[in-house]
Amino acid sequence: MFDTSRECAQRLDAEDALSGYRRRFYLPDGAIYMDGNSLGLLSREAETAVLRLLDSWKRLGVEGWLQADPCWFTLAEELGKGLASLIGAAPEETIAVNSTTVNLHQLLATLYRPEPERYQILCDALIFPSDLYAIESHLRLRGLDPKTAIVRVRSRDGYTLEESDIEAAMSGAVALAVLPGVLYKSGQLLDMRRLTAAARARDILIGFDCSHSIGAVPHQLSAWGADFAFWCSYKYLNGGPGGVGGLYLNRRHAHRLPGLAGWFGSDKTRQFDLDMQMTPAQGAGALQIGTPHLLSMAPLCGSLQIFQEAGIEAVREKSLRLTDYLMWLAERELAPLGVRIATPRAPNRRGGHVALLHPEAMRICMALREEGVIPDHRPPDIIRLAPAALYVSFEEVRETVQRLKRTLLVETYRRFPQEREKIT
Repeated sequence: MFDTSRECAQRLDAEDALSGYRRRFYLPDGAIYMDGNSLGLLSREAETAVLRLLDSWKRLGVEGWLQADPCWFTLAEELGKGLASLIGAAPEETIAVNSTTVNLHQLLATLYRPEPERYQILCDALIFPSDLYAIESHLRLRGLDPKTAIVRVRSRDGYTLEESDIEAAMSGAVALAVLPGVLYKSGQLLDMRRLTAAARARDILIGFDCSHSIGAVPHQLSAWGADFAFWCSYKYLNGGPGGVGGLYLNRRHAHRLPGLAGWFGSDKTRQFDLDMQMTPAQGAGALQIGTPHLLSMAPLCGSLQIFQEAGIEAVREKSLRLTDYLMWLAERELAPLGVRIATPRAPNRRGGHVALLHPEAMRICMALREEGVIPDHRPPDIIRLAPAALYVSFEEVRETVQRLKRTLLVETYRRFPQEREKIT
């Protein structure tokens, strides 16, 4: 299936149906970009969308709110329609709004209703810290002690989670669960369908941080029955630094008033009545708060065009092929130099990036940049490599491993000079 030759990589690139999308992105000069799980690259479509919005501002001024194309006033809803297809939701269940953490705050304010016997929030020991900060703050605001009101599912190996352990923790006083779709360090993909079914069977609200899964993995949130989800757009969605986030609210919660209300969450037909009594929009749109940040939303207009054209299933297929190739090469070329793989090998257990483990991960990542590869480091020992399907080639994956191998050899010689002859 694979071998370590350049010819193998070239053959894989020749067979790649998505290879043409690479030309539509601005690639760093002289570098291999493997950090799309932190910040995706700029596409020409995204650039055009930003320039188009700037032009409408220049030409129309305040009239742009209703006369611009796309219409500023309903841009969040229009982007929500494009996002809905990526997460398996209805348009009215999805909105482009705020940032990841603000959206979690909004969802907790809207859905979390602690009772004396059901007040705990379940999360995992590997949670992204910002999510934990938000959860703790809501508990404190409600007079609860995070030490007793948070149930954190432990990891058996420090990198991954077992769904059975999460299910076992869904008991007692747990009222709501916040879990990652893909773990940000190891790249493990959780079985969201299974976990949602387990939560619903126990009358527990469940939601997912999809920041590391949207744009890389297909979702079916509505079909699974998830209560809520939230994400950023600047990773695999290539929505730009600080780009608008998004959230999903299952339609069965559409009757709930927004926990954090603001005028842009109003029914669009009533918003400019400026009535002292708010008439909230139906669905996820009600969870908007203030005036949208249009310039941070514009890149997503262009980026979603590419996803609609390429199709998330095709993106996922290539992503799995890229990460499979990367792990295959790592096992053969890097494992003898002390590298381990934290990311699960099974296709249904991994997202879009691969986590390599080495005790000198930070030093290696710094050296890799000097070798012309842009990786990512997560303390203490993780090298994250994200071969984004829309713009990374198989040849770049092969070359990344070769440069990493050279870097590791230098590191090995530095630490164990007596091993040089054996390794050579």
